[in-house]
Amino acid sequence: MNQSPTPTDHLFTNRQLTAMLLPLMAEQLLITMMGMVNTFMVAHVGSYAISAVSLVDSINILVIQAFYALSTGGTIVCAQYLGQKKLGHAVHSAEQTLFIVTFISLVTAALCILFDRQILRLIFGTVEADVFNSARTYFFFSSLSYPFIALYDAGSSIFRAQKNTSFPMAMSVIANIANVIGNVVLVLILGQGVAGAAISTLAARALCAFLVLMRLAKPRENQPVHVSNYIRIRPHMPLIRRILHIGIPAGIENSMFQFGKLAIQSSVSTLGVTAMAAHAMASNFESFNGIAGVGVGIGLMTVTGHCLGAGRKDEAVYYVKKFCVAAEIAVAGSCILLFLLARPIVTLSSMETESMNIFLGLLTLITIVKPLIWVPSFIPAYALRAAGDVKYTMIISCLSMWLCRVSLCIFLIRGLGVGPVAVWIGMFSDWLIRGILFTKRYMSRKWLEFQVL
Repeated sequence: MNQSPTPTDHLFTNRQLTAMLLPLMAEQLLITMMGMVNTFMVAHVGSYAISAVSLVDSINILVIQAFYALSTGGTIVCAQYLGQKKLGHAVHSAEQTLFIVTFISLVTAALCILFDRQILRLIFGTVEADVFNSARTYFFFSSLSYPFIALYDAGSSIFRAQKNTSFPMAMSVIANIANVIGNVVLVLILGQGVAGAAISTLAARALCAFLVLMRLAKPRENQPVHVSNYIRIRPHMPLIRRILHIGIPAGIENSMFQFGKLAIQSSVSTLGVTAMAAHAMASNFESFNGIAGVGVGIGLMTVTGHCLGAGRKDEAVYYVKKFCVAAEIAVAGSCILLFLLARPIVTLSSMETESMNIFLGLLTLITIVKPLIWVPSFIPAYALRAAGDVKYTMIISCLSMWLCRVSLCIFLIRGLGVGPVAVWIGMFSDWLIRGILFTKRYMSRKWLEFQVL
């Protein structure tokens, strides 16, 4: 086993890590806020509008996570090349990441637009007419935004591989401001409801994708990797295969995770609009209070890539421990803060009283349990992926998701008639099992034996 290095040997100073992590946390919080803003803005329209946005956002998260996972392959390859001081290879990996993610996103958007009705019926079954019609409207404009989401994710991943997390954060600030302004104008002033919320989000994502690509095209002193000409990018299959070797397992893992959530959503939809609205709000808050921890994990992925590219396995081991502590602080703080703000926020949203009471009960349970078991179930896995140990994380995550979270939730709701709390019982069991297995894998050091390049 490699020994931990002395402080003077570390590749990153605490100041560098702080400068990297704070923008990442802020960016992830801002990304999550876009969905929460849409839910909040349409709340006054009625529970059917909240339910419609929640249902489609479940699909949106599935697609976004798939794009992000593909971009993750580019991040890891690019970061390891930079750790090896091979700038030319890093630039080529950035170009191929943009190419493959753009291609896949265009195909995905076309399929979702052409088969929107079938997709919604397949996933959610029979729901109330108002919910289904609003969901179709929201899904159409969401599908149009998929290529912009993919380009933003790919561009941002390239910046992160260069340890530049401030610019993607700035883009998220701009996206949220644009989304809020669009919602105020289209939803509150013009009364466009769900369509207004979707159009404002589409415009915000398009704007950010354009700005990211503009910045990435310009060489700067602190930006060694840049793409000088997008039109001249051509597919290079050996490098694409290397990126997809990381990205596809991560994409399958994230997609199966989101498919599981959709299966759960289908069961929740049988509980009625009141329970659906409460679950939708609880899911938004749970995403929000964990997103700072996700930011820490993304930072760990970049740091691990640089460490392993430089041949410093001891540093990779050291930083997993350090980042787990940072994530625990971030998650616990976020849980407490959101719990304190929950009642004022949902009161302002004009949420129906019965839904609000169910939501507050669910959030109390989440606030107690999540800080205890969330970190080991997620953070070490980022380091394992950065090292190339992607099949293990994919298999464990998929099995844990379907055997624990999904199966238990469906059994409790459909078999025993348990309410929305069944979702969280299943989720906690999933986190617990996954945390035990990922911690064991990290301690075995087997993940350090893989090679990405």
